[in-house]
Amino acid sequence: MKETLQRYLSPIQDFWKRRTGKQRVGLIASLLFVLLIGISVAYFTSRTTLVPLYSNLSPSETGAIKESLDGRGIVSEIADGGTTIKVPSESVDTLKVELAAEGIPKSGSIDYSFFSQNAGLGMTDNEFNVLKVEAMQTELGDLIKGIEGVKDAKVMINLPEKGIFVRDETEQASASIVLNTSPGYNFKEEQIQALYHLVGKSVPNLPTDNIVIMNQYFEYFDLKNEENSSGASFASQNEVKLEVQRDVQRQVQNMLGTLIGHDKVIVSVTADIDFTQENREENLVQPVDEENMEGIAISAQRITETFTGNGEQAGGVPQAEDPADAGTTYLEGTNGNGDYEKVEETINNEVNRIRKEIVESPYKVRDLGIQVMVEPPNPEDPASLPQDRVDDITKILGTIVRTTIDKSTTGEALTDEAVQEKIVVSVQPFNGKIEFSDQPEASIPWWIYAAGGVLLAALLTVLFLFIHSRRKAVAEEAVIDEIPEPIHVPDVNRENDNEGTLRKKQLEKMAKEKPEDFAKLLRTWLTEE
Repeated sequence: MKETLQRYLSPIQDFWKRRTGKQRVGLIASLLFVLLIGISVAYFTSRTTLVPLYSNLSPSETGAIKESLDGRGIVSEIADGGTTIKVPSESVDTLKVELAAEGIPKSGSIDYSFFSQNAGLGMTDNEFNVLKVEAMQTELGDLIKGIEGVKDAKVMINLPEKGIFVRDETEQASASIVLNTSPGYNFKEEQIQALYHLVGKSVPNLPTDNIVIMNQYFEYFDLKNEENSSGASFASQNEVKLEVQRDVQRQVQNMLGTLIGHDKVIVSVTADIDFTQENREENLVQPVDEENMEGIAISAQRITETFTGNGEQAGGVPQAEDPADAGTTYLEGTNGNGDYEKVEETINNEVNRIRKEIVESPYKVRDLGIQVMVEPPNPEDPASLPQDRVDDITKILGTIVRTTIDKSTTGEALTDEAVQEKIVVSVQPFNGKIEFSDQPEASIPWWIYAAGGVLLAALLTVLFLFIHSRRKAVAEEAVIDEIPEPIHVPDVNRENDNEGTLRKKQLEKMAKEKPEDFAKLLRTWLTEE
């Protein structure tokens, strides 16, 4: 056994003795590098990956789950301040099913299932009412959690006591709700209305005015109805005003920032908005031919009567009931000739009948003011900004003011003097400018590249030394293998083949066919001697 071990160790010792100091250091470094890589791969492949099993837990729920996992012998970790518990990723699905079968996690709240599980006769009316309210709060909170954007909900309901007598007025209930909303989620008005109706219809005798809803950031969700329409109208009007001011401010800021520099321009915009909205109906009648004020003749009727001839002379005594009271006689005409002509013309004209239902714009920009502060290129020298540049800025702002203000609100075109009164351009240095430190971009540290370069250089050095030593060893073996072949002289006297002769022939055959093995055999013999 010792000889066999010595046989394998001897080549290694010879190889190590023939190496120089640098070669030995390189070999040791390469072995350590390979060993480090192997340890890292083994560590990352065998490491257990923990993922969240439950999140947003209360301390009591986290304790119950932790106790159950420890009893099962499962590795677990508590994170996020005790609200999250993590387990190995391959066990998540199985643990959720098994814990759910055991009723874990238990929130400690009471829902309507409590009454079916603890039905009995030993409960008083007060205890029943308290449990009923608690169950109602739990169920209503679970309903609200199902709404998109709501992570958790806490509900507090106040139910009034019923009066003993019929004539007693029934008081109204009230509800307070605190929502844990997702960061950045914006609730639409339809969602807020649905939330109010959900709470109002879930609790008896609960009007929407008695409901208060807010989130964890103390933001209130108000219901816009007819009773608070004035407040909602003011909020919407103020929002429109701010939006107009922001749009004009961004437009001026971007334009002047490109011209001078974004850090050398400050813009402030004030607007006066007219929110008067008018709905009117106009019924107009206009002639088709406005020049002659005539319409289109759709029907016409002309009647012409003409008479020419001799008529009988008038005369005689008028007949009366009492001739004595008449005292009148007809005058005798000279002759009865006469002409008669009558022309009647009827024309029906059609005109333009225009019916207009006009709804004026919900808001108009009645007045606009723009204040601009510009820092000169050289803050110490205000004259470094030429007056021509200031005049150009004033003209640009004047064009914006002239096109933004509604012409119907002023009643007349804006004059240049009126526009100039709405613009202020101030040139002065900025003393309160906020300077931000340049944040370095997230990148790989330089020392990682340096370490990688050193390791790569060490690896190449070891590889070069190994190849060089290998070539040197092969050359030495070739020198050893170059043994002069003995001259074979046939012996006249044939000797009988004995054991020595056969061994000699075998060695000669090995030297010819397998010189490498023969060289190794010689080195082994020399070492043993």
